[in-house]
Amino acid sequence: MVTWLGVPPFPQAATEALADDQLRANLAHATGHIRRKRAAAVAEVPDWENLRERATAIKNQVLSNLDGYLEQLERAVSERGGIVHWARDAAEANEIVIRLTRAAGATEVVKVKSMATGEIELNEALAEAGITATETDLAELIVQLGQDRPSHILVPAIHRNRTEIRDIFRATMPGAATVSDEPTDLAEAARRHLRRKFLSTPVAVSGANFAVAETGSIVVVESEGNGRMCLTLPQTLITVMGIEKLLPSWDDLAVFLRLLPRSSTAERMNPYTSVWTGVTPGDGPQNFHLILLDNGRTATLADEVGRQALRCIRCSACLNVCPVYERTGGQAYGSVYPGPIGAILAPQLQGGHDKQIDSLPYASSLCGACFEVCPVRIDIPEVLTHLRAQAPKPVGESVSMKGLGWIMSSRRRYEAALRAGSLARHLGQRGINALPGAAGWTVSRDAPLPAPQSFRDWYRENRS
Repeated sequence: MVTWLGVPPFPQAATEALADDQLRANLAHATGHIRRKRAAAVAEVPDWENLRERATAIKNQVLSNLDGYLEQLERAVSERGGIVHWARDAAEANEIVIRLTRAAGATEVVKVKSMATGEIELNEALAEAGITATETDLAELIVQLGQDRPSHILVPAIHRNRTEIRDIFRATMPGAATVSDEPTDLAEAARRHLRRKFLSTPVAVSGANFAVAETGSIVVVESEGNGRMCLTLPQTLITVMGIEKLLPSWDDLAVFLRLLPRSSTAERMNPYTSVWTGVTPGDGPQNFHLILLDNGRTATLADEVGRQALRCIRCSACLNVCPVYERTGGQAYGSVYPGPIGAILAPQLQGGHDKQIDSLPYASSLCGACFEVCPVRIDIPEVLTHLRAQAPKPVGESVSMKGLGWIMSSRRRYEAALRAGSLARHLGQRGINALPGAAGWTVSRDAPLPAPQSFRDWYRENRS
């Protein structure tokens, strides 16, 4: 995974975001609205918990037999006229897309909203190769035209209000110099702009929400219809899919088509569900290429605790209930995967090389709200603590923790430390946030000074 250059580690980025009152207002309004709608949509399904359990079991089965399902998918796609490519990392995936686009004689592509192509920074790689990529999802288009970064999985421009969007359109979109900030006018301006692209661009690039191994079918769900235009009009279609997106059968797909809309857009069913299987002569794209992307997924699969992150179906429910995300926004995470799921997924796919990525396990609370709403029951707090234990730590912190462990492993040493702690009352009257040498831990953890007598000593004197 490629991370956003220039984004500081999460604690610093979050501090800066907290100072942006407009950002916090936009996020609180949007996530609160989505959260309430989702709760109502889920409440309509009496067997919701059974659906979650079944989806979790399906995903676990796939991850346990991933090699076999991938081979089955490759055979099915090939038998139906598609071509399968394997990409170990972002560089390989980008090189394949560039090569296929050039082979089609194109210098421009239209794109369906895709987390995978954002993960590998495909747009930037295409630009370096002289190929223009046009995002067709409205929110992704806003982010692209504004030279911005996405801040949400479902609604990447959630941090923008309509006046800001109007200004972006006026400055960058041909024919939109006088557009108003009314939603209908903004949508119509985008529609006119994109329609020209759909009708003139020979190559489209998509991601995939799901792939059915038994038939080689690829599934994309979206709400605007722009994806449907990309998937039917161009002559060449290139799909970049993470290898974990597999499902064994159509019966399994039915489970997720019930879970995903209610968890993401709070809808009973998805407005546009596009399914294609290989190439159909005379109908739709006549060249179909499927790029199966690893990019750290195999390494994540080897982690018995962390592998559950690969069950994610990118619904964004965890973002909308996270108190940290609501106050800081997605851009503070420095990754295309923001919020609680990003705090565990990004470090697993590309951890150990970037301070921003390595800081993400500390970018979410352990309140458990994310686990409660996850449709595939990813225990994000469990993975967070697991990754925090693996993350590099300052020498001072490691020494302090070892010292505390030594003290607390002995009753006698522990009681002596409690008595010694009472002496801290003589250090001053400012509380724990003034503890020398531990500002990082105590600046936001103020507490009263220690009591003059420990509870254990009091209990011995009064109750023993």
